[in-house]
Order: sequence, then structure tokens, then C-alpha cells
Amino acid sequence: MNEKHSIVEIWVYLSGSPLFALFITLAAYQIGLSIYKAAKQNPLANPVAIAIILVASIIQFVEMPYSTYFEGAQFIHFLLGSATVSLAIPIYRGLSSLKGRSLPLLASLFAGGLVSIIGAVNIAKLFGADSSITGAMHPKSVTAPIAMGIAERIGVSPTLTAIFAVTTGILGAILAPFILNALGMKAWWQRGFAIGIGAHGIGTSRAFSIHPEAGTYASLAMGMNGVISAVAIPILYHLFN
Repeated sequence: MNEKHSIVEIWVYLSGSPLFALFITLAAYQIGLSIYKAAKQNPLANPVAIAIILVASIIQFVEMPYSTYFEGAQFIHFLLGSATVSLAIPIYRGLSSLKGRSLPLLASLFAGGLVSIIGAVNIAKLFGADSSITGAMHPKSVTAPIAMGIAERIGVSPTLTAIFAVTTGILGAILAPFILNALGMKAWWQRGFAIGIGAHGIGTSRAFSIHPEAGTYASLAMGMNGVISAVAIPILYHLFN
């Protein structure tokens, strides 16, 4: 009985510890990454999606409050901005390949950015979503750190925006290869740029795992989309609302 009681006490202590939250986050992603590699990089086995399901299931099972979980996960959250900025390195290395492609890339950037906003917001309105939902939809195709900053500027929930942004990234990373194959798009720079616009950071990670040129153009699209959206979305949102 004493041994069982000690085990229960240890488990209660661990389940409420921020370090336990950090451990399950890292372990869940490592499991997801292992499954992704074992599936030969099948887009359906997205490591981020697997990690989210595992983490959500575990913290629900141990009844860990989100505030306690985030105390541990904030160490990873802190690195998110740095990881986003570090994508400037492959962009710089790929600048020489942009010659002759600037106009089509800019055209696709503006078209993709507008379609992602107009499509998501109007679909949400069609299903009767209120302004808190539709407002959080505006920056959903921007990488999460920038999207949350935009949400604060336009007065909507950063948390809700982050959920939509991560969901968009996961779905984009999973579905993009099938859609691009159906469209007959074979050039890596075209595929990468499209993924970067529509699926931001998670899509860019997927693109890098497939081909370096696709990853470079995905990070370029994500960065350009983030900068333009950070300026344009608050202005347009307040103008039309």
C-alpha cells in the first residue's frame, strides 16, 4: 500500500509540473516525427498534427490545466519567433534564383493572400459565425507569431487566431501535395511558394523535408506574406469594419 501510495504521489506531482508539460511536448513531437519518417514522409502522417493529438490527449487524461501546461511549453513558444526569423538564411541563399520570377511571385502572393482572407471570412459568415470568429479568420494564413500580433492590433482573440493559424498550416501541409499534383504543378519553386502562402510555417517545414528549393521558396512566401499582412490586414480590417 505504501509503495502504491508513493507512486500516486509521484504521479500527482509530475502531472502538475511545468517540466512534465515540456517533456510531453518534446516527446509527442519526436513520436510524430518518427511516424512521419516511418511512413516515408506521407503528408497524411503530419508530425505536428500527431503531436497535437498526443499532447491534447495526455493533458486531458491527467487533467492538467492549460495554464500549468503553458508554464512548461512557453520555453518552446519562446523559440518560435527565433525559428521564424532564422528562415531568412535560406531566403538569402536563394535570392540569386529569383531573377525573372519576381512578377509571377508577387502576383501569386497578393492573389493567394486575398483569396485566403476573403474565402475564409465569407465561408465563416455563411455558416453564421459571429464577429469574433470571422475577425480571427483574417490573419489565419500568416505564420502564428505574426498572426497573433495582427489579432491584437485588430482587437480579436490571439488565442483563437493561433488555433486557426495552426489548423490552416496542418491542413495545408497535408492537402497541398495532393492539390498541387492534381493541378499538374511540378516545378519545386512553384510548389514551395504556393505552400508558403497557404500553409506558412508548418507547410514550410514540410516543403524543406521534401526538397531544398521548395523549402526556400516556401520560407520566402511565408516571410513576404507575413510582412505585407502585418501592415495591410489591420488597415483593411478597420477600413471595412
